Amino acid sequence: MSEADVESFERNRARLRAVAYRMLGSFTEADDAVQEAWLRFSQTDASGVDNLGAWLTTITARVCLNVLRARNARREEPLHDVHVPDPVVSRADGTNPEEQALLADSVGLALQVVLDTLTPAERLAFVLHDMFGLPFDDIAPMVGRTPATTRQLASRARRRVRGADVQSPDPDLGRQREVVDAFFAAAHRGDFDALVALLDPDVLLRSDGGTAHPEFSVAIHGAAEVARRTLSVASTTGIKHPALVNGAAGVVVTLHGTPVAVMGFTVVRGKITEINAIVDPERVDRLGLAVLDD
Repeated sequence: MSEADVESFERNRARLRAVAYRMLGSFTEADDAVQEAWLRFSQTDASGVDNLGAWLTTITARVCLNVLRARNARREEPLHDVHVPDPVVSRADGTNPEEQALLADSVGLALQVVLDTLTPAERLAFVLHDMFGLPFDDIAPMVGRTPATTRQLASRARRRVRGADVQSPDPDLGRQREVVDAFFAAAHRGDFDALVALLDPDVLLRSDGGTAHPEFSVAIHGAAEVARRTLSVASTTGIKHPALVNGAAGVVVTLHGTPVAVMGFTVVRGKITEINAIVDPERVDRLGLAVLDD
């Protein structure tokens, strides 16, 4: 393995990690997939490869497809617990280049949740074609289908995404932050009416407590119900640090300086339409977060 080969792989690493993150929704699994792609690359003579980036993307995607299939095979019955994919958490004042690569194409946390509902083949076809622009002729061999059938897989996935009504947050981050700050201020005051006024009538709260706190894994619909749930936990201790969660307004909650929860908000036309929270301290710890604001 030459120094030039190592440099070639490193130039593609950020893109490969972005592919793996969209495919798997887990940073640990994404990093493992990229490492597996590196091992395969290091054991292969790629001197005759015309487009190294596409070739490495194909390797990474195949690894991710195997992970998804193995993940599904372990599920003897559908999971009933709520699951929120790993969020991309950045400082409130902006993202670094690596985070920007992960967030290209505005892949919000709500979309990552929908991607988790797709079959492995649908997810691969949709992610590689719609998000990374790979032609169906290149994707078809990965899933063992014809290009025409692979196109249908992506089309089915696209319909599922549209049907889930994944909304893009307001482009004004300052306005998003105002709404989120007002939400926490109303919760602190115990102001039910103010909370309801900030929430879309069809708002969805998705809370993932993981294996450590399954009692906190809930999905709640409707402004009144979400407001009630918010007030029931508003007295929970912890300091809320403004952050960007998949590029949108959110918070990291710390207790004695240790991150214990992450909350991401989708704000559309001045109303909160979705809240995604990971409230499992063990899982938050695995994200490797630092306190984002002093």
